[in-house]
Amino acid sequence: MSVHPPSPIELEFVRRYDQAHARVCGDERPLGLARRLALWRDETLVRRALKVAGEPGLILDVACGAGRFWPVLGEHGNRVILAADPSQDMLNHAQIHHPASLLKRVRTFQSSSFSIGLSANAVDCIVCLQLFPHVTSSEARQALLREFHRVSRDSVILAVRLDSRGKALYDRLEGGSSLQLQRVPTGVVSRARVEAEFKDAGFDVLSHQDFIPGCAAWRVYVLSKQG
Repeated sequence: MSVHPPSPIELEFVRRYDQAHARVCGDERPLGLARRLALWRDETLVRRALKVAGEPGLILDVACGAGRFWPVLGEHGNRVILAADPSQDMLNHAQIHHPASLLKRVRTFQSSSFSIGLSANAVDCIVCLQLFPHVTSSEARQALLREFHRVSRDSVILAVRLDSRGKALYDRLEGGSSLQLQRVPTGVVSRARVEAEFKDAGFDVLSHQDFIPGCAAWRVYVLSKQG
């Protein structure tokens, strides 16, 4: 797998992700109720999305960071996980967060999400839950989606930050979710715009789930390749 240099968007995201992750690792206090509920909700959304996607056997976790979602992705014993991140240091650090039984099914490699070092149709499904919500421009989102369309043979699971009337309520309730890195600038986009971008990139929407039901502020989409 060839190494592609990270984009300026990814460099800034990695810098802020590293800072947020360092704060979490350095905080030895037990997780509060809100944080535990938020993490449980994150995992529930991802688990349901994988079911909608047909329980894919070969997954690529893009901009994986410290592998926050590897335990959920690895719940099916026959699933293989490829994990890419623009930061090799973060990939190395991820090795201390997970048991050997899980790590033996995870193959990590350094790569930009905009130019993934894999061939066309290389994986069943791409998961992008941490980077995509922080991409602020339509042009950059479309570049990511085109690359995901090239590499995935079937489906894509990603999180999106939507501009909605319930966003203020969401902001107050959601502070502990790992789908949103605290203090990281987040790209807010309208539902109509982002769904049009999905279509332009060659995807249909299979399903969507909101972090807070009835409050479409933070949404996980399952996309399938058209035709």
